[in-house]
Amino acid sequence: MLSQTIGACWAITTCLGAFHDRNAIWKGDKAVQVSRVLTRLGVLGLVSGFIMIAQTKSTENRLQGVLIDDKCSGDALTRVVGGSNTHIEGGILWAYTHTRKCALMPECQRSGYGIVTHDNRFLKFDPAGNAKALALIRTTNKEDDLEIAFTGEVHGDQIKIVSLTWQ
Repeated sequence: MLSQTIGACWAITTCLGAFHDRNAIWKGDKAVQVSRVLTRLGVLGLVSGFIMIAQTKSTENRLQGVLIDDKCSGDALTRVVGGSNTHIEGGILWAYTHTRKCALMPECQRSGYGIVTHDNRFLKFDPAGNAKALALIRTTNKEDDLEIAFTGEVHGDQIKIVSLTWQ
């Protein structure tokens, strides 16, 4: 992607340069040639920088899933258990059975919180999101089925939480 961006920027600056004193190049004016190359490199750097910034900026998402602590999140990952009785364990169905009591245990609180999405991914909350999740867990009477909706910025497997609400 970066090489395509650089190529496009170079093409744009070359086209712009074609309108800039064509005769000076044919006359062999070295100062104009150096000036054009430096101008192209400067424009290339600026445009590439702006494109890179635009690509790295994440957008806010609104998603749903099941609130769970990081310590127990491994149990919520779908996996195949082999042997004489091969079967599938974990997944979002397991996450629905995760209890409020477990999520409030001190070691689970310390591990932080996240969400198991309906496509069976675990996304970990940022520190502010952990505080919001803990406050939300403390306010409910639900014992399990801790399904929530959240708004936030997803960065890989982490979420910068803006808001959390019960579903």
